[in-house]
Amino acid sequence: MGRLAGKIVIVTGAGSSTGIGAAIARLAALEGARLVLADIDVTGATGVAQDIDAKIGDRVTHPIALDLTDEHSIRAMVSAAQQRWGGLHAIVNNAADTSLTGRDGRIETMDVEIWDRTIAANLRGTMLACRHAIPALRASGGGGAIVNIASGAALRGGPALSAYGVSKAGIVSLGQYVAAQHGAEGIRCNTISPGIIITPKTEAVFGGADNWERLQIHMLSPRLGATDDIGAAVLWLISDEGAYVNGQCISIDGGQMSHQNPLIDAVMPR
Repeated sequence: MGRLAGKIVIVTGAGSSTGIGAAIARLAALEGARLVLADIDVTGATGVAQDIDAKIGDRVTHPIALDLTDEHSIRAMVSAAQQRWGGLHAIVNNAADTSLTGRDGRIETMDVEIWDRTIAANLRGTMLACRHAIPALRASGGGGAIVNIASGAALRGGPALSAYGVSKAGIVSLGQYVAAQHGAEGIRCNTISPGIIITPKTEAVFGGADNWERLQIHMLSPRLGATDDIGAAVLWLISDEGAYVNGQCISIDGGQMSHQNPLIDAVMPR
């Protein structure tokens, strides 16, 4: 019996086999969860679902298309968990629109349309996922868990990715409001802010061994992050082990945000 035996869990943004959402889904399945895997790339989500089912030796997943900008799509995702598995005990809001990051620059010069589309998908979409999940969590009895995935970009400013960072900062605040409003019902809402996690998407942004080495200098841990680092934290938060954790934002970043980065080259031997 795993830590999530009998639990029904939605994981959004699970369509990339090498991404954070897929890692969360795999670990949750190994712990006994029944899963809805939602992604705008439903073909990718189906592939991840098939891989998980083959590994478990049973049908434990249900892939579904998800458009974060479409409330009907979000409502259908929650309904799919109830209809396919009989309820909902946890939702992990990992999906985000990263297709615009190449045009997401400085506040002064960025296209306002990029801002609006990013906020609509990332922040509004996560809010709507919480909005529609809350009644389903309540109906399943015993409360439930929401984990929203933000970013280190939510906690510090930077030279670009203005809309993305602000959308993720809003997700941090959203988690606190959901926890404040529904904690008395046993519904927990926490946020994880990943640091530099090595995936094909981050490699496309940062790219190359030299850049990885430069980033590593600013971590306190001796390596950069892996998708399972985020998955392990999510499992703790949605399991009974995390029952007394609510309204928190947890940085899973190898210590990146815990020290004065400009000084590290001078004082930290490598």
